[in-house]
Amino acid sequence: MKPDIKICGLKTSEAVDRALARGATHIGFIFFPKSPRHVDPEIAAELAEPVRGRVKIVAVTVDASDEELDDIVHLLKPDVLQMHGHETPERILQVKALYGIPVMKAFSVREASDLERIDPYVGVADRFLFDAKAPAGSELPGGNGVSFDWNIMASLDASVDYMLSGGLNKDNVGLALASTRARGIDVSSGVESAPGIKDIVMIDAFFDAIAEARSVGA
Repeated sequence: MKPDIKICGLKTSEAVDRALARGATHIGFIFFPKSPRHVDPEIAAELAEPVRGRVKIVAVTVDASDEELDDIVHLLKPDVLQMHGHETPERILQVKALYGIPVMKAFSVREASDLERIDPYVGVADRFLFDAKAPAGSELPGGNGVSFDWNIMASLDASVDYMLSGGLNKDNVGLALASTRARGIDVSSGVESAPGIKDIVMIDAFFDAIAEARSVGA
């Protein structure tokens, strides 16, 4: 089965166009001022509009207020809201009721027991995203370029739909796909030449690696 592929933290039309041309199913815009990938909702809307309807547009937020979400949803009109903070199941239900948009809830993972934290969210969040826990001292919940032991994903109930994230790049995405049953993968720093700077050549190499891994798997 062909996985969903999300390129996250986009800031330029060139990167958006290349991601789409190479087969991305989702593009992510980050609304978190501490991140080098942060964009204003107005800019994200300008980047997303030319590709709307051809790819899923994802708005990535971290404990966003109602006012912040109002601006993002009004301007960007995302297909998915990704919540990467400490949002409770109740908050997710509230957001879904307010906007009628699917919510993907992100969790940071280091060991198998971390996966147990999703239990209250099953049936609430529409999808999950599993990222590596941030290194000590990092203020970013994701995009840190580190991975976790993907073998622990075998302990997760097979009915759980998730995207795999955390330290993915052209050198390890094949292994990630082979060692997990992830129906989607998410990359950000793995296709960057510097924090927040997407590299067209690295995007190409990432998709080439996925294609090679799928051909070997077939």
